[in-house]
Amino acid sequence: MKRDSRLSGVLHVLLHMTAWPDPTTSDVLAQAMDTNPVVIRRIMAGLRERGYVKSEKGHGGGWTLACDPAQVTLRDIFEAIGAPTILAIGHRSPAPACLVEQSVNAILSPTFAELESLLLSRLGEVTLAQLSRDVQRRMDAKRGVECGGHM
Repeated sequence: MKRDSRLSGVLHVLLHMTAWPDPTTSDVLAQAMDTNPVVIRRIMAGLRERGYVKSEKGHGGGWTLACDPAQVTLRDIFEAIGAPTILAIGHRSPAPACLVEQSVNAILSPTFAELESLLLSRLGEVTLAQLSRDVQRRMDAKRGVECGGHM
């Protein structure tokens, strides 16, 4: 089963950006993420619409944070990338005629809702600033061991 890694990827990009005060090009961010610059631009477009990043064209241009990382939660970022489906599992039929399947759905529906609510709640408790501090703590502990050639 393929997992949706957009949230993880965009957080990776944003954390690099918190460490780099100057505008960063899509090419540089793509190298850090081992992806194509087009993928970065697509990701950043949704973040720009929400006011989390901004871009400058021309020499010395690139992407910069346009928000206070202490005010933006992981849930905010999750929503900015389109709130991807959280669970890959679901009902075989959402409105079954079969009584057995009705029983299964009656148990699974609130369980799925509880799982999603718990995850969204937890994402809402963590800010980009907290995550950035954790990255810095880990880097300090490893004394600058690099991640993807950049951090």
